[in-house]
Amino acid sequence: MDLAGLPLDFAGLLALAAGLGWASGLRLYTTLFVIGLAGKLGWVVLPGGLRLLEHPWVLGAAAVMLLLEFFADKIPLLDSVWDTVHTFVRIPAGAALAAMVFGGQGLEWQTAMAMLGGTLAAGTHFTKAGTRAMINASPEPFTNIAASFGEDVVVLTGLWLMFAHPLLMLAVLVLLVVLIIWLLPILWRSIAGVVRGLSLPRTPAKFPG
Repeated sequence: MDLAGLPLDFAGLLALAAGLGWASGLRLYTTLFVIGLAGKLGWVVLPGGLRLLEHPWVLGAAAVMLLLEFFADKIPLLDSVWDTVHTFVRIPAGAALAAMVFGGQGLEWQTAMAMLGGTLAAGTHFTKAGTRAMINASPEPFTNIAASFGEDVVVLTGLWLMFAHPLLMLAVLVLLVVLIIWLLPILWRSIAGVVRGLSLPRTPAKFPG
């Protein structure tokens, strides 16, 4: 796709760049594997900058990490540890993938898309991590597992929309950004309240002597 072409071509590139940034914040390795495999099998035509994802070694590494993340994300507390570590992975990866979409369009476009992709990855990552931290405050594991499977479905649906309906994907992303802006402060206030509650010294019970 070329930026000099039809407006829909630009919308497709923009939806792909923004969508990859968003998806990286939730399921980085699923995103890498699914996009790379779709390009490798000829289901979609990837921009030149993303064709590295079709390489067998990249697909193999993404598949291994996908399996690890699939199970780690469904175990309470381990999922929060995984999220904490991946704060330093998902955000730069989202920025890099978004920039790679515009790999042949000039440094200014790549820089702009890197900022967009990194911001979206950060928003989705911190929303996911905050939501999971609140869920983990409950001792039962079923809500955690349901949330994880829900995220799997949401990401796969988003990856399909990027190529099938890029304009719809852009509209969905705008709504998700609004939701993230509204939800993040609520999540962090709730987490701060839980942490304060755990850190307060407990007064020993007094019994009449």
